[in-house]
Amino acid sequence: MSEEPGRLAARSLGVDVTTLDTRPPLLVRVAPRLLSAAREVALLGSVFILYELGRHLVRDRAGLAFADADTVVSLQRTLLLPSETALQHLLLRSQDLTQAANVYYVSVHFPATIAFLTWMWLRRPRDYTWVRSVLVTITMVALMLHVTFPLAPPRMLPKEGYVDTMALYGPSAYGEATQTVTNQFAAMPSLHVAWAVFLAVALVILLSSPWRWLALAHPLLTTLVVVATGNHYWLDVLAAGVLVLLACLLHGLRPAAGGPASAPADRSAARAT
Repeated sequence: MSEEPGRLAARSLGVDVTTLDTRPPLLVRVAPRLLSAAREVALLGSVFILYELGRHLVRDRAGLAFADADTVVSLQRTLLLPSETALQHLLLRSQDLTQAANVYYVSVHFPATIAFLTWMWLRRPRDYTWVRSVLVTITMVALMLHVTFPLAPPRMLPKEGYVDTMALYGPSAYGEATQTVTNQFAAMPSLHVAWAVFLAVALVILLSSPWRWLALAHPLLTTLVVVATGNHYWLDVLAAGVLVLLACLLHGLRPAAGGPASAPADRSAARAT
């Protein structure tokens, strides 16, 4: 391979070319990644805007949400699914454990998903494209179901024996400060469970370390937490699993070999390879 013109010129002047930094300017090298980051933030931001739109569409449909809850409770009994109250009673034996479950429900869902997406974008840009596509599909389909099938969660049905553990011991995800950004009737399917399941599945598929199987603890713990705290029914969990499966079938069960990278490497790295 012939030398670059800059190196040839430097060599003709007697300059030690091994000490020269011939990479493009820093701005040229990082510009593709900055543009990629801006695109991803805009895409994920648009999903949040659509969530907000859905919240406004269902806020005056409480009657329908409670009617749908009666339907779900009745269907679960017909299907002989276990009662969520049994798991709640086990949790409520310990106030500390109940508060820990509440904290997990409130604090882990979004940060874990954002951290996962950020890590994928930075370290595995080609795999990130697949991950982002599946997650966006899961989220958008879930939001459509939340609008068309508003559902009051178990914690809103004390007559059925359910307990609102967040209201009882705190902290709560649905206090006065969050009323304007949350949709309390977005129960079917559970996005908490759907995101957790896909994060674990993606890590198991993409990583090779035997430690990757520990990722399965996240959806397992999330499922126990969302049910035991009275935020979701068992059917919400099952619907989340089906949604993840359908989204993966749509986009492929793993990233396509040689697929596009949503976070391009800098030009000097690309040239070196």
